[in-house]
Amino acid sequence: MSNTFLVRPNGPLIAQGKIRILGTDGLVLIESDEVFLCRCGHSNNKPFCDGAHKQSGFSDAAVFSDDKAEALQEDQGIEISLRENAMLIAKGPMTIQSEDGSCSTTRNKAALCRCGESVKKPFCDVSHKRCGFISND
Repeated sequence: MSNTFLVRPNGPLIAQGKIRILGTDGLVLIESDEVFLCRCGHSNNKPFCDGAHKQSGFSDAAVFSDDKAEALQEDQGIEISLRENAMLIAKGPMTIQSEDGSCSTTRNKAALCRCGESVKKPFCDVSHKRCGFISND
């Protein structure tokens, strides 16, 4: 099974594959084969997308590059850990790509933005510290 993060322009991050999400307390929030994750920082159901990006004016073309691409490890699921008032940490073999496929990279670990302010979206650049992001999850 291949694990993919689709970066939707002006919208959520769609995790597909064998996905397990752990809360800030380390407990399993959900195990699924598809999860829509908030990238704008405004969802009332964080870490999940509730469509708030439409009202918040979130803008991201889902165009990115990655200088940390790596060969994928053995096929297994992805574990996504929430960091309080901070990023998502994804561990496991994954392809991160724009929804249209024009941008793509492979990683075994990634820090992903969920505050909506990173200039390296979909990757975290610690903008959550500057913008005062509150995770509420």
